[in-house]
Amino acid sequence: MQISRRMEKISPSLTLAFNTRAQEMRAQGIDVLNLAAGEPDFPTPEFIKDAAKEAMDQNFTRYTSVAGIPELRKAAGDYFLRHYATEVPPESIIIGAGGKQCLYSFIQATINPGDEVLIPSPCWVSYPDMVLLAEGVPVKVAADATQNFKVTPMMLENATTDKTRMLILNSPCNPTGAVYTDREFMQILRWALARNIFVLSDEIYDQIVFPPAVATSAITWFAHCPELVAVVNGLSKSYAMTGWRVGFTAAHPDLIKKIAILQGHSLSNVCSIAQKAALAALTGPQECVAKMKVAFERRRDLAMKNIATWSKAICPKPDGAFYLFVDLSGYYNAEINTSMQMCIHILENAHVAGVPGIAFGDDNCVRFSYATSDEILEKALLAVGKSLKVFA
Repeated sequence: MQISRRMEKISPSLTLAFNTRAQEMRAQGIDVLNLAAGEPDFPTPEFIKDAAKEAMDQNFTRYTSVAGIPELRKAAGDYFLRHYATEVPPESIIIGAGGKQCLYSFIQATINPGDEVLIPSPCWVSYPDMVLLAEGVPVKVAADATQNFKVTPMMLENATTDKTRMLILNSPCNPTGAVYTDREFMQILRWALARNIFVLSDEIYDQIVFPPAVATSAITWFAHCPELVAVVNGLSKSYAMTGWRVGFTAAHPDLIKKIAILQGHSLSNVCSIAQKAALAALTGPQECVAKMKVAFERRRDLAMKNIATWSKAICPKPDGAFYLFVDLSGYYNAEINTSMQMCIHILENAHVAGVPGIAFGDDNCVRFSYATSDEILEKALLAVGKSLKVFA
C-alpha cells in the first residue's frame, strides 16, 4: 500500500485528539467537561431548520451550480453590504462546504510550490497544513500574551522574503479571541498591499465581537484592490450551523472561476438542502445571532473572573470568538513543562479537556472554549484552578 509523500508533511489535529480522549474517558464512566470543542452549544435556529425541511419537501435535492445557487451567492454578497457597506456582486462569491473548505480551495488555487505564506501565530491549526498541502511554505510570525497575541507590520516585514506571496489574517482569532482594531488592521493591510502581498482574511467569527471592540473586515479593501484581497466567511459559528457545512469566499471574479473549476473536480457542489438553510440564515431575522453573542460575552466575563484566581496564569481578555488562550507556563516544572503535558494533567486531575497551545504555535498556553453552558464552564474552570494548586 502506497501513501503519498505529501501526507508526511501534515499532522493530525490535536483538537480532535483531545476531543476523542474526552469521549473515551466518558465511555469509562468519568464525567469529563469538554472545553476543547470550538462549536456553539446552541441549536440551529428553528427558521433555518424549517427552510431545510421545506427544501426537502419541494424535492430540492439535486445537483446545483458548482459555485452555489444564485440567490445564496447574492445573499452572501449582500452580507458584506449589510455589515460593512461594501457591495460584492454574485460573480465575486463562491459557496463552499464550510469556511475550512473555502480556505483550502483558495490556497490550492493560488499558491505555487515554494511560495511563502505569512501566518500570524498563535493561529488556527489548519492554516500551516493547508499551505503545506499546496507545496507552499508556512512562515509563522509569533506574538505572545504580552502583545495580546497580535502582530505588527514590522513583525511581518521582518519575516518577509522575495518568496512571500500571501498573508493569512484571522480576526477575531482562533485560538486567542484577539480582535485587531481598525487602526491595526488598516496598518497591516496597507503594508501588505504596498508589498504586493495577497491578503486572505478569515472572518468566520466576525459576528462574535464584544463591545467596545468592533469587527474589522478586509472586504472594504477588496472593493479597491480585488486582485490582492479575498475574504472567507461562513455560517458555522454565528448561526450555530457547524454541521451544515456552508461557507463563502469573496474574491476577484477570475479567481472565483478558477476555484469553481477546482470545486467541480472535488466537491461538485455544497449540499442543496444546506444551501437553502444558509439562504434563510442570511436573509431571515438576525436576532438569533445577537442573542448568542450576548451569551458568549457573559461566559467570557465569567471565565475571566475565574481565571483571575489562578495566580500564575496570564490571559489577555479576548474581544471576540469564544476562546481563552491561557499562558500557564508559570506553573511549569521539571515534570510538566509543555502544553501537552499540562493538558494531560488537567484532563486526568480536573477531568476537563482543553487543547495544547503547541497545536496553535505557542507551547506556553492552553486553549479553553467557552462555547458551553455557564454551569459547565464555571464547574470546569473551578476544577482546573484546583488542579493547578499542586504547582504552588
